[in-house]
Amino acid sequence: MFIETPSAKVSKNGKETFEFLNDLANFEQLMPENIDKFEVLNENRFLFALKGMPEIVLERKEEVQYTKLVLGAASDKLPFTLTADITEENENSSSVVLSFQGEFNAMMAMMIKTPITNFINTLSQNLAKV
Repeated sequence: MFIETPSAKVSKNGKETFEFLNDLANFEQLMPENIDKFEVLNENRFLFALKGMPEIVLERKEEVQYTKLVLGAASDKLPFTLTADITEENENSSSVVLSFQGEFNAMMAMMIKTPITNFINTLSQNLAKV
């Protein structure tokens, strides 16, 4: 399953946007209002839970300085990645496209597609407000 957000305009250059996202504690600012729990576990991992959903641990999987950050599920039970592709527009702005990639059976994909889409769209919209 692949889901991608529209490009979000950020009032920071590419380096600043990358550094903001690379500090995993900043993801708390991007989370939806229905967040139940958020905890930074170490410099490469954080845990979050939305109301009524199980806890998910994301860890840094890959980074390309100033242009790309890939986070992935720390558990193999639900294998997926969340990628931020950053494009610098000028010295004061950049754009970010978030994409979700996961391998799920058809039933699971049908159940989680809408909540995941809403979740990454909220992250993207909140990123544009930072």
